[in-house]
Amino acid sequence: MPDLLIELFSEEIPARMQARAADDLKKLVTDGLVEAGLTYAGAAAFATPRRLTLAIDGLTGESRAVREERKGPKVGAPDAAIDGFLRGAGITRDALEIRDDKKGQTYFAVIEKPGRKAADIIAEVLDATVRNFPWPKSMRWGTGSLKWVRPLHAIICLLADEAGAEVVPLTIDGITAGRTTYGHRFLSPDAITVNSFDDYEAKLKRAHVILRADERAETIWNDAKQQAFAQGLELVEDRGLLAEVAGLVEWPVVLLGRIGEDFLDLPPEVLQTSMKEHQKFFSVRNPKTGRIECFVTVANMETADKGATILAGNQKVLAARLSDAKFFWENDLRTVKADGLEGMSAGLANVTFHNKLGSQADRIARIAALAREIAPHVGADPDLAEQAAKVAKADLQSEMVGEFPELQGLMGRYYAAAAGLDPSVAAACQDHYSPLGPSDDVPTAPVSVAVALADKIDTLTGFWAIDEKPTGSKDPFALRRAALGVIRLVLENNLTIELGGRQGVFSIAFTMMVTRLNMTGFDEKSTDLLAFFHDRLKVYLRDQGIRHDIIDACIAMPGNDDLTLLVKRARALAETLATDDGENLIQGFKRANNILTQAEAKDGVEYSYGADPKFAEDDAEKALFAALDAADAKIAPAMKTEDFSTAMTAMAALRGPIDDFFTAVQVNDDRQVIRRNRLNLLSRIRKVCLSVADLTKIEG
Repeated sequence: MPDLLIELFSEEIPARMQARAADDLKKLVTDGLVEAGLTYAGAAAFATPRRLTLAIDGLTGESRAVREERKGPKVGAPDAAIDGFLRGAGITRDALEIRDDKKGQTYFAVIEKPGRKAADIIAEVLDATVRNFPWPKSMRWGTGSLKWVRPLHAIICLLADEAGAEVVPLTIDGITAGRTTYGHRFLSPDAITVNSFDDYEAKLKRAHVILRADERAETIWNDAKQQAFAQGLELVEDRGLLAEVAGLVEWPVVLLGRIGEDFLDLPPEVLQTSMKEHQKFFSVRNPKTGRIECFVTVANMETADKGATILAGNQKVLAARLSDAKFFWENDLRTVKADGLEGMSAGLANVTFHNKLGSQADRIARIAALAREIAPHVGADPDLAEQAAKVAKADLQSEMVGEFPELQGLMGRYYAAAAGLDPSVAAACQDHYSPLGPSDDVPTAPVSVAVALADKIDTLTGFWAIDEKPTGSKDPFALRRAALGVIRLVLENNLTIELGGRQGVFSIAFTMMVTRLNMTGFDEKSTDLLAFFHDRLKVYLRDQGIRHDIIDACIAMPGNDDLTLLVKRARALAETLATDDGENLIQGFKRANNILTQAEAKDGVEYSYGADPKFAEDDAEKALFAALDAADAKIAPAMKTEDFSTAMTAMAALRGPIDDFFTAVQVNDDRQVIRRNRLNLLSRIRKVCLSVADLTKIEG
């Protein structure tokens, strides 16, 4: 079985597109081959700045012959129907067979497709792949019609087995496939003839091209770490930058350079961001001081002076970039020291947050008022929470954040510290955006938590107030992310906060918008927003293994706007239902509830009062009365103290007495007094169980 080697050799492919392009090449070609009837043992795709490569092992030499029968119209059907069937089957009328069917004679088409050589199929599949390749951006060049990300120069399409290698006959837009590629543009520019994938990879390496991106990345990382270690420094890890740089070079040469003394006092994050964004440099830190003192650049070239000229040029460009950063930093510090953070943020009054929700300054005023309301619930000082909220977004007006938007929040912390503000206020300036995603760290400092909650809740209530809610997959204002942020802040800090209701945080936030929006219907909007939170909570807890029906059973209970209480109840119920007693109790509860519901519907009365032990005749019936009394005695105080585990355990203990009762006793007794008493006893089962969670929501 032959192996297939494909290489598409071009001008430089942008680093951000390479991994996706390699995956697309693999998928398109392998899917096309399989659809055409070929199979293979394995496939691997690779990318360098100048080539996409696909290696397929164990490809079948030809496709199998296929015989297919298709049932057509009845004999005597209109000609148009028969002609349409013939076109679909790809045959002529004289090739049709007439067979007896249940409803009469019917036309059948027998389509036989002979096997095809692998080379013919490969040529078709690769031609279609190249012409329809899903580049995010592509271009045409010269007089040809082909579109590719950059000008395509050469194609290798080689089938190799024990007998040797043959080129698959193929020409795409004037480029004829062969077995020739090229090494490094400067170090080994000559043509290379290859016979197999192993031969291809080995010859490329001798020609200063490392084919595998992970090998290039590992080379860069190891060389950079060693050079930093030799200077008593440490490399700052950045896997995203590493992947990008590995896509910029075919033969990585790691060079370590020093940052000018004038720039070493800049915040390390500023140095790191500037070097990464503008130069694609790695940062090198002094572990003793925490300062960024050196940088690592990766060249695609070996030079006689061991990179000295390259480093000198890079240091010159870096100095210019860092001079800008230093200028921004010093200007911002002068503004802070002269006018404070309030002075820096004054311009936010002229920055629109949303045309219906006012300026950023309007929003900050709402967040500050809301943070003050939330502060007592999270153990924060209300004055500090309000102050932090007022200055948390001041750095949006700084020159540094204008140049590097990704530093917002972080620069606010530095400027707040420079202004002499309380450390908790400075921390809140950075932390109030968090958490931004499911894996982001959650702030724990009380002031930071208060401002982070206020920020996200203002966003949610604001867009709810103007009916800009997420629809389907569309969420332009990232409201789902904001809701998840609130959920994580509340749960991971074990906070007790009333979200809904007339006195809840949502209503407080909605009230702050009355003047601007002349809004009414707080209760409806608050209820709708709480339902949105419950949906987000289901997603959050589902990832932790808690079923949606368990969450629904707890949402149906009072206090469902206290997320911490709700989750405690859900986790306790999930643990209980995971036991045999809990699982079987559900069946007993549902049986009791069904019998009771049917009887109430039939009799037109509600059996909810009056179960009396004196009418109990069977020992199992008496035992159930005693068990319900014992459960009540444990569940009621446990629910008051939010000890859900104890309450659930007491509820699960009813499993045995309920099972025994249904085994020994007929509820619908002919004697009406006995029947009524037993139905009221079932009502006690329902009442006790529903006091813990709405078990009617549990599936199964």
